[in-house]
Amino acid sequence: MSMENGIFMMLKEGYAGIPVPLIKRYARLGLTETDMMLVVHLLVFKEREQNEFPTIDELQSRMSISPERLIESLQKLVERGFVSIDEHTDPVSGIRYERYNVNGLFAKLAELCAAEEGDVRNGQAAGRYAPPVRSVPEAGMKRQDAEINLFVLFEQEFGRPLSPMECETISAWLDQDRYPEALIVAALKESVFAGKLHFRYIDRILLEWRRSGVKTPEEAKEYAARFRGR
Repeated sequence: MSMENGIFMMLKEGYAGIPVPLIKRYARLGLTETDMMLVVHLLVFKEREQNEFPTIDELQSRMSISPERLIESLQKLVERGFVSIDEHTDPVSGIRYERYNVNGLFAKLAELCAAEEGDVRNGQAAGRYAPPVRSVPEAGMKRQDAEINLFVLFEQEFGRPLSPMECETISAWLDQDRYPEALIVAALKESVFAGKLHFRYIDRILLEWRRSGVKTPEEAKEYAARFRGR
């Protein structure tokens, strides 16, 4: 069999249905490229191989990341409500089994698309585009919703959509550095006040606050006041 025929036979395995709106907006949902590829593989396992609960080894064998990084990404998707692990019982055998469910991701995507459509219509009614206006995360709000609002808040301050790398930076602040959302917002405000609105400066602010034991927006405000006083 020639190489061309071999490739053709591989392509005949079929295609997985990935919604175009998801490809266009995954960064705005706070997903990194790694997160997105993990979702793609979950869909492929389900649609093309009828495997709704692939193992970590099965997933990792198709990705260029370590098992630890894959588990971290999967935990992130579950914690933010994009993916859930559902338990089911086979009605014939009575055997319990688990499967991944990505309906949470599609629900959040639909919500984002609806919000964008509403913003565009409101902007057209006023004769111009009106950017989305959302409040800073409030206490008691679900973690995943608060983080989505955090990405939107950054887009409002920067006056443009965030790049995938910038979204990944915010995700790292939340998931790896474990900075509270309110402290990240405070650092963003401090960078605006200083006239240095870029991610590297905000990262330095957060690092300096951590070294100085600053843990709350109130402590950050006091620290900034003392710093400017000096």
